[in-house]
Amino acid sequence: MEKKTGVYICTGCGIGESLDIEKLSSIATKEYKIPVCKTHAALCSEEGVNLIKKDMEGEGINTIIITACSPRVKYEAFDFDAPCIIERVNIREQVVWSHPANDEDTQMMAEDYLRMSVVKTQKMEIPEPYKVEDISKGILVVGGGLAGITAASEAAKAGYQVVLVEKNSSLGGWMSKMYKQAPTKPPYTDLEDPDIAARIKEVEENPSIKVYTSAEIEKIAGGPGMFDVNIKQNGNVVTERTGAIVLATGATLYDANKLHHLGFGKCANVITTDMMEELAAKGKITRPSDGKEVQSVAWILCAGSRDENHLPYCSSVCCVESLKQATYLKELNPESTAYIFYRDMRAPGQYEHFYKRVQKDKAVFIRGEVTGVSEDGSKNVIVEAEDVLTGEKIVTDALDMVVLAPGMVPTTGVGEEVLPPGVEPGSEFIPYTIIESNILKLDYRQGLEVPVLKYGFPDSNFICFPYETRRTGIYAAGTVRAPLDIPSTIQDATGAALKAIQCVESTAIGAAVHPRAGDLSYPEFFMQKCTQCKRCTEECPFGAINEDEKANPIPFITRCRRCGTCMGACPERIISFKNYSVDIIGSMIKEIEVPEEEEEKPRFVVLACENDAYAALDMAGINRMNYNAWVRVIPMRCLGSMNLVWIADALSKGIDGILLLGCKYGDDYQCHFAVGSRLSEIRLSKVSETLDRLKLESQRVRMVQVGIMDYDQVPGILDDFAAKLEELGPNPYKGF
Repeated sequence: MEKKTGVYICTGCGIGESLDIEKLSSIATKEYKIPVCKTHAALCSEEGVNLIKKDMEGEGINTIIITACSPRVKYEAFDFDAPCIIERVNIREQVVWSHPANDEDTQMMAEDYLRMSVVKTQKMEIPEPYKVEDISKGILVVGGGLAGITAASEAAKAGYQVVLVEKNSSLGGWMSKMYKQAPTKPPYTDLEDPDIAARIKEVEENPSIKVYTSAEIEKIAGGPGMFDVNIKQNGNVVTERTGAIVLATGATLYDANKLHHLGFGKCANVITTDMMEELAAKGKITRPSDGKEVQSVAWILCAGSRDENHLPYCSSVCCVESLKQATYLKELNPESTAYIFYRDMRAPGQYEHFYKRVQKDKAVFIRGEVTGVSEDGSKNVIVEAEDVLTGEKIVTDALDMVVLAPGMVPTTGVGEEVLPPGVEPGSEFIPYTIIESNILKLDYRQGLEVPVLKYGFPDSNFICFPYETRRTGIYAAGTVRAPLDIPSTIQDATGAALKAIQCVESTAIGAAVHPRAGDLSYPEFFMQKCTQCKRCTEECPFGAINEDEKANPIPFITRCRRCGTCMGACPERIISFKNYSVDIIGSMIKEIEVPEEEEEKPRFVVLACENDAYAALDMAGINRMNYNAWVRVIPMRCLGSMNLVWIADALSKGIDGILLLGCKYGDDYQCHFAVGSRLSEIRLSKVSETLDRLKLESQRVRMVQVGIMDYDQVPGILDDFAAKLEELGPNPYKGF
C-alpha cells in the first residue's frame, strides 16, 4: 500500500492550553514533510471525525495519526470503515494531564511521542487476516456431566453443531448418582429432586448434538477452526472436525484413603459424601458394617481440605452438600440425630436460608477441630474434637456412622507432573505445568494436555478471562475449572459455550481471541535465518508453535493470541507482525530526541505492558498525578515480546535508562498472557552481558511488576528510577 499520511491534533481537554500546538504541528510538516496536518478542538466529535473522513475521501489519506487522548478510549469514534492505518498518540493522559502546562519538558515529551508515532506508521503495514480453509464452527464438548450437557445444549440453541463425548455408558456424571440436590429456587429451604434426567433427554433429542458415549478422545490435532478430533468408541475410531472445545470433565473427590487419621479405611462405618448419596438412593440409610439403619450420623467437614498436607484450598460446596445430607437423613428417619463438625460454615448467597433451616431443626453444629476418629467393639464410631468456641475437648457418644466431606480435585490435576517434550528438568523457560492425564491427548509439541495452575485447575487467567485455558480454543467449564455448586456449574458451562462460539466466529474472520480480541495481525517467520534454537516453541505460553523433525518451528496461527512472546524470544529476530516488530519498536526508540549532556535533561524509556502498566499510567494521568518528564513510554502487547536488542538500541542511542513495567505474575494475580512478564524478567536477568559490553551500569535497566490498580504508585516508581539515573550520571554514549 502506498501510504499517504495525515496528522490530526486535538486541542481539547486542556491540550491546546498546555502545549504549543503550532510547534507540535511543525514536527509533522517540517521535520517529516507530512503534507496534511490539521487541528480541531474536539477530534472525537462528529465534526472532528468528519474532518478526517473528508481527507480520506478527498486527499486519499490512508495513514491517520491522531494526536489526542489515549488509545484506550474513544476507539469507537476513530473506527473508520476503510482499510487504513490508524495510530493514536497519547498526549492527553500521559503528557498534559500528568505534567506542567506550557513547560519545556512537557512540550518536548509531546513532540517525541509524535516523532515515535510517525516512524511507527512508516514501518508498519495493514494486517491481512489469516483465513482457514475448510473451517469448522462446530463445538466439541468433552464430558457428559451437568457442565458438558449444559454447554452442549446452550451451543446448540445458539445454532451451532455440537459433538459431545462421554467416557461412561450414559450421560449425567455425578448428578445421575445424586439422591437429592440442595435448593436452587425460593424459598431456598427445601431439597429438590435432581433434574438431570430432563437435561439428558433434551440433549439426546437435539438433532444438532451428536453424542458419543463409552467413548474417549484418541487424539486432537490442529487449532481453533480446524481441530481434527479422533474419537475412539467400541473399538472404532471416527474423526470429527470442530472449531472450539469445551473441557467439562469435572472433578473427583479427594482420595479418602489418604484420610486415615479421620478413620477412613480404619473404621468400617466411616464413609464419604458420595457413598452417602448411594446409600440414600436406596430409600433407607444403613451402615456398611451390618446393614443396620442409622440413628446417629456425624459429618466431618473440610476432610483433607484447607490442609497443607492434603488439599490447601476450599472446595466451596462441601458445607452445603453436608447440610443437604443431614436434611435428608432427618427426612428419611425423623428419629435420627445429625452432628456437623466444621471449622467455618460456608453457605454463600441464598444458601444462607437453607443453612438457617438446618441449624434450626435438622442438625447439631459443633465448631471444632477433629482430633481423632475411632470405633468400639460394635463398630460404632467415636469422634474426638476440640471445641473452637469453648476450648473444651469433645468426645461423642457411639455413633452409627461418620461421613467425611472431602474436597474436589479437578480431573486435569489427577496424575503426575511432566515436562513438555524436549524440555530439560530445571529449565527456567518452562512457562507452565503439565499433568500427565488421559483426557484431550493434544498433538502439541508442548504436551498432551492443557497446562494447569498449582492446584491442577486449567485456567489461563482467572481474574480477567474465565473459562480460558492456556490452549487457545479450549475452554474449561464446571468443576474441572473450579469447585462449583449446581447453579454455578450451569452458569459456568453457558459462559464457556459462549466463549467457544466467540472463538470460532473470530477465527472465521481471521481475528485473534482474548485478550487481543479482534486483532487481525499474526506472526510471520523469516525461516531462511532460523537457527532451530527452539526458543519460540519453548516460550510460547499457548502452544501455538510445533516443530518438525529438524526442529524448525511450525506455527499454528489460529492458536496464536498475538502476544509477541515468540518475537521477544527469537535471538535472530526472524518473527514479526505487520504492525508490531523488533524493527518498529527499535525505530521508535531511535527516534527519541536525546538532549546533549550539558542540557541536563536525561531520557529513559518505559516499555509498558498495554494490559496493566499502560492503563495504570493512564489512570495516573486521569487523576492528575505528576511524574518525571524524562520518561518516554512505549506500549508493549506483552512484556514477553520484549527483545533484548531494544536495550542495546536505547543505550547506544544515549538514552540513560530503560524501565520495564509488566503485569504481576503468579497464581494469585496472573499476567494476561500467562507468563510473558515472568519470561521478560528471566531475559532481563541476562542483560548484564550486554551492559558489560557497553561499559554501562546494570542499574540503568530495571523491571517492576505493576497491576492496574497500582496507578497511585506509578509516579513514585518513575520518579525513583529518574533519581537513580541522576545518581548514576549521564549515559556516556550521549552524542554518538
